Amino acid sequence: MDEGITYIVPSTTAPMLPDGVIAYESLEAEGDAPGAAAWVHYNGPTDQLATMCTGMAVLDPGASPHPPHQHPEEEFLIVAIGTGVIEVGGKPAHVGPGAIMYCGANVMHGVTNTGSTPMTFYWSKWTARGFE
Repeated sequence: MDEGITYIVPSTTAPMLPDGVIAYESLEAEGDAPGAAAWVHYNGPTDQLATMCTGMAVLDPGASPHPPHQHPEEEFLIVAIGTGVIEVGGKPAHVGPGAIMYCGANVMHGVTNTGSTPMTFYWSKWTARGFE
């Protein structure tokens, strides 16, 4: 992982996702981007997916987990608390609680907290079997 970047790499070698609940309190924060912390709830294969990586992040005002980037996984990002800007394919959108981002594989995207309070969002990114 690059210094100052919070990027979670999906795993194809972790154990298969078990049925059940993963409690937030059992997780440790990851990443070293200033003002950004991420908690990974699950990272590994599922019954139907080669990779599934899901978790939450909290961004301080003005923070971003990483510069706009792309990866081979599709991704959803759901804003829970706070406001910011999400850029997908070069198009910025102002977002708040309840906003959902989708981006396909290899589409440039990024998120920045532009508000005055912390921004919390949840993400899930995945690769279908046969596309890894």
